Amino acid sequence: MAILSYNEITPKKVILFSDEPYLVISHHVFRKQQRKPVNITKLKNIKTGRVVENTFHVNETAEEADLETKMVTFIYRKGSEYWFHEVGKPSERFMLAEDFVGSQGKYLKDRSELQALIFDDEVIGLKFPIKVELKVVEAADAVKGNSSGGALKEVKLETGATLMVPMFINEGDVVAVNTEDGAYSERIEKA
Repeated sequence: MAILSYNEITPKKVILFSDEPYLVISHHVFRKQQRKPVNITKLKNIKTGRVVENTFHVNETAEEADLETKMVTFIYRKGSEYWFHEVGKPSERFMLAEDFVGSQGKYLKDRSELQALIFDDEVIGLKFPIKVELKVVEAADAVKGNSSGGALKEVKLETGATLMVPMFINEGDVVAVNTEDGAYSERIEKA
């Protein structure tokens, strides 16, 4: 494990803080008059999501967290439970709660593979693809006279999620969705 000096504790690094993995969100190194420089950081606990501020002084270090990644397969969703297994090991199933998976979970198709972040043999996060392609299973017909620029309608996707799309999207079309903001991206395939 790498030991980081106070000024190497920078955004996107994951450090051990109070024996928990924290993602560095922001940092600011500065020096007050006649004093040694400090690094003021904002840290987000990867397990709980809680954000804390901490100041690292010149003589302080932080240990970089030892994170592993594993490919996992999403099997199905039952209520607020999302069931997965490690790729190639279907008998080793595990469940993650809906609040842990987050809003991106509604774009998960059965049997899709994604990366899991592992800390101390425990899944602490999921890395979703930025774009996913999903089939439209329900769409109202475009209303004549309502095709002005930027008119949108709501459709239902194969995962059960709803999405606002342009009027020309029909049932059976395959669309790309940005999983980070839940926005329609483009039509991939016409029905």
